[in-house]
Amino acid sequence: MSIFLQADSLAVANQVLSEDSQPVEQTLSIWSLLTSGGAGGIAIMIVLFLLLFMALFLYFERIMAINKASKIDASFMNNIKLHISSGKIDAAKMLCAQTNSPVARLIEKGISRIGKPLEDINTAIENAGNLELYKLEKNTSMLATISGAGPMIGFLGTVLGMILAFHKMASGGGQIEVGALAEGIYTAMTTTVVGLVVGIIAYMGYNHLVVKTNKIVNQMEANAVEFLDLLNEPV
Repeated sequence: MSIFLQADSLAVANQVLSEDSQPVEQTLSIWSLLTSGGAGGIAIMIVLFLLLFMALFLYFERIMAINKASKIDASFMNNIKLHISSGKIDAAKMLCAQTNSPVARLIEKGISRIGKPLEDINTAIENAGNLELYKLEKNTSMLATISGAGPMIGFLGTVLGMILAFHKMASGGGQIEVGALAEGIYTAMTTTVVGLVVGIIAYMGYNHLVVKTNKIVNQMEANAVEFLDLLNEPV
């Protein structure tokens, strides 16, 4: 009887030991992952998130301004042609003043030069177009800068993390645990990922703004040519 009891006790003990020896799965939250790189990693993360916030702010501010600038009444040029053909120069200027768009400001500049040589009118329109293009591209170059700076700062965190990991290995002598290297490895990996994410977002935003701006530039050029052709028509 005692032999069976001992066998049962050993079986229960072995079962408990086997359960205790099984690795316990630990979950790591995103916040813990981002802040697990020590003081250096946290400082780089703060810089990267500031760049991300700046990139998003610049993108949405510019996209709203560009969308607003691209809106123009389809009948605008027809009304301009009608006023100029009828000799109503003041009415044409008034219509341009009431229409808040780059195209309207270009045409207004051209109307104000009516009576002068066509070359002077063309030059005035080109100068006004350059000013409008500068307004459309305002702060857009900052996105291009962030798209390059984000990954570079992330790689800086990678280098700092590897330096920290190798320093732990050197100071630990011949015996070093993997857990002691965790801070440096986390710094290296997380800063790289966040830096690349910031760079990708800024790069995509910049290229989208460039495409939208080019569409407005083409619209301005088309309307400027149409206006000059109107002045070239025989009376």
